[in-house]
Amino acid sequence: MDRIDLFRIFCRVVDCASFTRAADQLGLPRSSVSLAVRDLERRLGTRLLHRTTRKIAPTQDGLLFYERSLSVIAQLEDAEGMFRQDDQALTGRVHVDMPGRIGRLIVAPALPEFLDMHPGVDIILGVSDRTANLIEDALDCVLRVGPLVDSSLVARPVGHIAFINVASPAYLARHGVPQTPADLDDHHMVLFASPTTGRVEPFEWLDGGKLRSRRVRGRVTVNSAEAAIAACVAGLGLLQIPAYDVRAELAAGTLIEVLPAYPAEPMPVHLLFPRRRDRPRRVLAFADWMEGLLAKSLW
Repeated sequence: MDRIDLFRIFCRVVDCASFTRAADQLGLPRSSVSLAVRDLERRLGTRLLHRTTRKIAPTQDGLLFYERSLSVIAQLEDAEGMFRQDDQALTGRVHVDMPGRIGRLIVAPALPEFLDMHPGVDIILGVSDRTANLIEDALDCVLRVGPLVDSSLVARPVGHIAFINVASPAYLARHGVPQTPADLDDHHMVLFASPTTGRVEPFEWLDGGKLRSRRVRGRVTVNSAEAAIAACVAGLGLLQIPAYDVRAELAAGTLIEVLPAYPAEPMPVHLLFPRRRDRPRRVLAFADWMEGLLAKSLW
């Protein structure tokens, strides 16, 4: 087996903390992955991994070699295309994960543009509302919305998502149009419960730069944007939601903006990367393209 392939296999085992998971991601037999790591340890004359029945973790030498291997792999990939003058020379796969509606409504429809610019690059696009594990899932980058909690990753801010308050014409005809947050005491909202924590979000707005919130009533509680929009269109209450999510409904007139002077605080959006010194140019090219796309579509 080529030496650089041994480096790649070892790095994937460390990322996954599992021979089996690494073998699945690499499309190799588990025995081949285990044999490759043993071969690498023999070549280096040191133990790289602590192996137990429950967990695999790098030794101190393994951590040092892991960091150096990541750098060598990235430098090799860049060196292979250093004499090509255009970005079409980029090759390989970019594995990315992002929230479901951003992926479906914004990124997937625009992907032909990126793929035409870089015919040698393939995209593995994960779209879901679960929080993907950047390391264990062997992702090159993830798009996260909201405050960051994982300081072990490299974060690249790409903007903020603007919110909007909406209701259906039928709801407003029946219940009237609220003018201030105080009017919400006489209204219903489509309530949104976090799919992760189950927490029901209050109505929020910025008042002179200060974030305020108000508990509201609602007869319907949902845990997905699709269900929230459908319930709002059906006249079941007001809804506070990212503006890009209801662009089509606003254009069609099935939803109307209300309380325009009381939007929620914009939510930060970041691209997150593994904490490593070097990243392949194809990943950086995709990140640059994503930032430009989101700037046009979200804020």
